[in-house]
Amino acid sequence: MALGGCGLLCKYILFIFNLIFAVVGFAFLGLGLWLRFSNNTRGIFEVQLDSSTFVYGVTLLIALGSIMLIVVSFGDYGACSEKRCALQVFSVLVAILALAEVVVGVLVYSRSDEVGESIANFYGSMYNRYVVNGDPAMAVTLTFIHKVLYCCGVTGVPFLDLAKKTCPTPDKFMDHLYMPNCPEIIMNAFHSKAPVVMGIFIGTGALLIIALICSTTLSTKLRLSASSPQYIILTHSTSVLANPSPAQHEFACTSAPPIDQDPVVFTPLTVANIPVAQA
Repeated sequence: MALGGCGLLCKYILFIFNLIFAVVGFAFLGLGLWLRFSNNTRGIFEVQLDSSTFVYGVTLLIALGSIMLIVVSFGDYGACSEKRCALQVFSVLVAILALAEVVVGVLVYSRSDEVGESIANFYGSMYNRYVVNGDPAMAVTLTFIHKVLYCCGVTGVPFLDLAKKTCPTPDKFMDHLYMPNCPEIIMNAFHSKAPVVMGIFIGTGALLIIALICSTTLSTKLRLSASSPQYIILTHSTSVLANPSPAQHEFACTSAPPIDQDPVVFTPLTVANIPVAQA
């Protein structure tokens, strides 16, 4: 169907949005499946936590990645094939995701202390498992956390901490004696950077709303294009038959009438106009 400039713009925006959404969805789904089924990280998933934070996190990654890929399927099919039904389903799913993003962002901001405490407890559970069992998967995970947050275990004393092998290399001389402990760093990060976290969620929700507007606009353009009337203009042909016969009017379909074309007059069919076969 022929789309105007606005319709084409929305179509290309949806294509780019779905491409980015698909990459993120595959990343979430792949990471979640890796954390759940990889031999190196399966032990992390089997950690028995009071709040089951890790189990919920991995399950959320898998579910979120799957939902994003489903949304992308409807969005790409609707935008590329110009199917209004698929675009309508895409719009509903995107609206739900946008609302969920804003709600989660507000909840994380309003309960930043509880979220930070839950993640700190999760860290403590992994730390205890590593100290008791010396799990290599836990060692890799703790090393990554310590390096990113620049902290050392639950004590913050590199030469005394039971997980000192996973602590980062000190940058300063005093860091050899004392470094920030990780539970405190985690809780302070969520408390001090809660507005940033909420801004990320709300910003993502705003992008989803833009995709929703483009999808609705494209669906409207497709509906208007499909419902616009198609005119067939008939013009009189002046061709002459080789054999003499009663004058007949021939009609042809053209895309536009000639400038000096006379109006077509439909002559009622009478007995005199009906050619009779000669014996």
